[in-house]
Amino acid sequence: MKYVLDTNIVIYLQKGVLLEPLPVAQYAISVITEMELRSYPGITASQELWLKRLISDVQVISLNDSIKEQTIKLRKERSLKLPDAIVCATAINEQAILLTNDKKLHALDGLQCQALDVRT
Repeated sequence: MKYVLDTNIVIYLQKGVLLEPLPVAQYAISVITEMELRSYPGITASQELWLKRLISDVQVISLNDSIKEQTIKLRKERSLKLPDAIVCATAINEQAILLTNDKKLHALDGLQCQALDVRT
């Protein structure tokens, strides 16, 4: 099983608020997720180190023609924000399940999504 981690799931993982550990699987993130996480204002040195370790342990998927075309299709058909469309297109292209707690993404045709429970 392959999963693509959305930015919100990585943040929950880093904060330690997921109620259960991630399933044993192969993990990837979109290059857009890496950029969002690494450019987060106010990130501390320890958070940045944790993030670099995580990024080295997962596949970082760059944009390619297939992901670009799927992104364009999602933006046109669903009016998604560009980062969301790229992450979704990445999961679709990789035939992976997108782990996200962004509810609007769960309604997209052709995208397999799974939400994770978090401590509030």
